[in-house]
Amino acid sequence: MGLLSNFTLQARVKQAKLCDLAQLVERLNIVKQRHFIDSHKAVTCIFILALIALYWQWQNPTAWVYLALHGTYGILWVLKSRIFPDRQWEQPAGLAYGLVIWAGLSTYWVAAWLLIARGVQAPAWYLGICTSLNIFGVFLHFVADAQKFTALKLYPEHLITDGLFSRVRNINYFGELLTYAGFSLLAMHWLPIVILVAWNAFVWMPNMRRKDRSLSRYPDFAAYKERTWLYIPFLF
Repeated sequence: MGLLSNFTLQARVKQAKLCDLAQLVERLNIVKQRHFIDSHKAVTCIFILALIALYWQWQNPTAWVYLALHGTYGILWVLKSRIFPDRQWEQPAGLAYGLVIWAGLSTYWVAAWLLIARGVQAPAWYLGICTSLNIFGVFLHFVADAQKFTALKLYPEHLITDGLFSRVRNINYFGELLTYAGFSLLAMHWLPIVILVAWNAFVWMPNMRRKDRSLSRYPDFAAYKERTWLYIPFLF
């Protein structure tokens, strides 16, 4: 009993120290939302490679194409975050909220699991379409973010109405849509599409509406809004 009590006491002390450390980190605002997002993006390639090993899909070209697309996207995201970070992810985040971020982003891994676990082998033309969607998406997303970062750095408190934002107010989100559409379609299953629709409905669209309300403080926003699409070119 004495040994068990001592072990329990040591475990509680360690737990208390971890809680104190987590509270200290939160108070110092050391950990930000981007740290949780970037870490998840960084391990995506490892996760996909682990799935390939687990289900022994070494000879499956579709699995390797998926790894190349989604894994590379994750690495590029981390580089983007280092070179031209998005200010909205600079907010402090506690461990609990960080775990929520990780859980939400992990829903994007469902496509990889469904593809590799089921041994999906897409036809060549289908691989070409999904790859093209991904390339266009990454281009629009990253170039738009780079333009926004540079414009806000050089001209703070200035409404961005040129370049990629001249016709679509949230072209970066449209790029992200194309990127994840490429991932989701590669799985050849309905569930990743449902997940992508849910992200659009419950995360992306509210963010875009909130951004519009914030930008409405600029005198020329009304005219800019009138001549541009919110999200998807030629649609809405």
